[in-house]
Amino acid sequence: MANSGSDSAALMPISDEEFELLRGLIYERFGINLTDQKKSLLVGRMQKLLRSTGYMNFKAYYEDLLGDQSEAKLSELVDRISTNHTYFNRERTHFDYFSQTALPAVIKQLRKAGEKDLRVWCAGCSSGEEAYMLLMLMHEYLGSEYPQWNCGLLATDISSRVLDVAGKGIYPEDKIQALPQPLRNKYVQPAGNGQFAFSDSLRKEAVFRRFNLMNEKFPFKNPFHIIFCRNVMIYFDAPTRLNLVNKFHQFMHPGGYLFIGHSETLGRQQNLFKYLVPAVYQKEISV
Repeated sequence: MANSGSDSAALMPISDEEFELLRGLIYERFGINLTDQKKSLLVGRMQKLLRSTGYMNFKAYYEDLLGDQSEAKLSELVDRISTNHTYFNRERTHFDYFSQTALPAVIKQLRKAGEKDLRVWCAGCSSGEEAYMLLMLMHEYLGSEYPQWNCGLLATDISSRVLDVAGKGIYPEDKIQALPQPLRNKYVQPAGNGQFAFSDSLRKEAVFRRFNLMNEKFPFKNPFHIIFCRNVMIYFDAPTRLNLVNKFHQFMHPGGYLFIGHSETLGRQQNLFKYLVPAVYQKEISV
């Protein structure tokens, strides 16, 4: 049969068995819950990869994934089926709350305890815009006092591709349009060819690492004061989300703040965090 030229005519079919195998693997490794309605999304986004790499069908691809000890191919799969859409100052009310309420409260608590180790984690950092926003706001709040503090920021994601972009800290002009002008003037410089780069001093304060939030054990020795995990749990079902929230609670300092996406919820089953404002929660300080 001749190729009609349409995209749908060229689609490699996926059987129910193949979809169940891939769905189970994705859920097991990454917690992402692919519903039946996402079958066409999976097929559409994986077509080019499967054909260009010579896989005859989705079953062969699945079997290759099982033997992927480095998880590089699994990372590429997740990168294709998830949406890494973000931009500077996204959901601005969160950054306002961070700089005007959460950060001052944490700094006050640390000063009272005679400590200067501020721990912030950007979980699901994508291409780095959120991480750099937080670092700039930390700089702005502490001002000349900043060098006296240990204020590094941990930024993690499952996708190696977006982490590579984040680590370089270079973005096209349209990406930084929403960045407030005072911050843009202070922390960003032209890098040629319509690109803009963050200063080396700021970029080096973010530790970008590949990390799977579905890991059974988290490797952190000290708790975090603030965790941003926005627009990540939309991919999870209720049990997976609750398990992750429990881990966040375990690795958060009493009085710490958890920021999630505005389209997300912690669910009614959890009683670990106190609701503050839309999509912002706090781990209560035990008396």
